[in-house]
Amino acid sequence: MAITHVPSRAADTAATVLVTVGVVLLALLTLYLVGFDQGVISRGGMFLHELMHDGRHLLGVPCH
Repeated sequence: MAITHVPSRAADTAATVLVTVGVVLLALLTLYLVGFDQGVISRGGMFLHELMHDGRHLLGVPCH
C-alpha cells in the first residue's frame, strides 16, 4: 500500500495570496521609483531619477 500526500488547498491559497501581494508591492515600488522619485530615496543626488529617465519618457511621465 502506497502512502500519498495531498497538499491542502488552504496552504496553496495562502501561498498564492502571499505571492500576489509580493508582486503587487514590487510593482508599486517600481512604479514609484520610475515615475515619482525625484531624489528622495537616493539622497546622494538624482541617481535614480537619471537611471529611470528613459523609463519615464517611455511611460509618458513628465520629468522636466
